[in-house]
Amino acid sequence: MRPVPFLPAAREEFIAAANHYDSEAPGLGDEFITEVERAVARIATFPEHGSPYLERTRRVVLQRFPFNIVYLVESETVLVVALAHHSRRPGYWRDRV
Repeated sequence: MRPVPFLPAAREEFIAAANHYDSEAPGLGDEFITEVERAVARIATFPEHGSPYLERTRRVVLQRFPFNIVYLVESETVLVVALAHHSRRPGYWRDRV
């Protein structure tokens, strides 16, 4: 299992989305966090699980929420570069890679 750190911008996206969902319905933010944590655990165990994506990255699509976890597989870690909402402009995070 590899460590899966988040870039600061990806961590901010994660927190903002969780806060948004919690403001929509109490507890929904926690459900979002749980789904992201499950996906990150799968990525840590099986880094090649995600589909190849843009700029050498891979992505995992969350099942319940309209987000992709975009990440880079590195030699020692798996780096989350974005928690990208589906309706956002694709590739907005490319300058992070």
